[in-house]
Amino acid sequence: MTDQTHAKVQARHLKRSAYLYVRQSTLRQLFENTESTERQYNLRQRAVALGWRIDQVVVIDSDLGLSGASAVDRLGFQRLVAEVSLGRAGIVMGLEVSRLARNSIDWHRLLEICALADCLILDEDGVYDPAHFNDRLLLGLKGTMSEAELHVMRARLRGGILNKARRGELEMRLPIGFVYDTEARVRLDPDARIQESIRQLFRTFRRAGSATATVKAFREQGLLFPHRVHHGARKDDVLWSELEHSRVLWVLHHPRYAGAYCFGRTRYRKHPDGQKVSARLPSAEWVSLIPDAHEAYVSWEEFEQNVQVLRENAHALGIDRERGAPREGPALLQGLAICARCGERMTVRYHV
Repeated sequence: MTDQTHAKVQARHLKRSAYLYVRQSTLRQLFENTESTERQYNLRQRAVALGWRIDQVVVIDSDLGLSGASAVDRLGFQRLVAEVSLGRAGIVMGLEVSRLARNSIDWHRLLEICALADCLILDEDGVYDPAHFNDRLLLGLKGTMSEAELHVMRARLRGGILNKARRGELEMRLPIGFVYDTEARVRLDPDARIQESIRQLFRTFRRAGSATATVKAFREQGLLFPHRVHHGARKDDVLWSELEHSRVLWVLHHPRYAGAYCFGRTRYRKHPDGQKVSARLPSAEWVSLIPDAHEAYVSWEEFEQNVQVLRENAHALGIDRERGAPREGPALLQGLAICARCGERMTVRYHV
């Protein structure tokens, strides 16, 4: 330790606890990159060398396996911020800035609280006092570089995924009725009962002309519809249950059933409260759409006709719901009201 580093550690700091924050971004890193975790725990000795007793060092490691992109789900980081704001921390330690936060808002909030609470910050390079301009400037630059590094890694990963999707080679979870063969090609599910159930759905919709009528016909005939379990102990099992209105819409809107490879049909965004919302995109904005990519249950022409029928029935999903008019009954605005959050038209649905 240099004399300058020692000069920043005062008796008032040593009277409070030293908080060590330990984090790995994923569970895979936690099990494979054990040396990084060990290096983080070894920072306890840095605190001892600066004058803290070993029993004063508080280790917060409840965020192991969580990303540093946001503090929303990191209870350990939230606890750290609370302890600093209550004046219980003399120093906050992290192997590097990216361990504490990869989000500028979270990082600068921590810096501000540390400056107000007279709390030091330590990383592998040295000790910093956020209340001093030069140290604050350096810590701010480190936070910016850490966030930029995360964006670069995401962009590189996303670029590889998009490039593969544009060629139609990116393997994705298939809808019920399709499977991958040994050569990673998409085939119809060999289970004849599953195939017949899906074909029956399309035949019924072609005859009935609406999703609600399709559900009603299935239930009147006592027909069940399959769905595949994707999580848990029964993963990949096929379960049979009553056909639901939302399932009919989902199948009729899915281009895979017309033999088309598609990617990027949905855009995901985060609200300020951290909640992730999705929005359907028109086909012109999809990342990839390759017709006749594999075997199909219906032709592309029938698929487009089905979507058009749904649109005209005012039951289409997402932004397809464009037309509206005052309806009968006391609820006169049911065809006109627009959601203030997402901008989509609000409708009334009667589930059978």
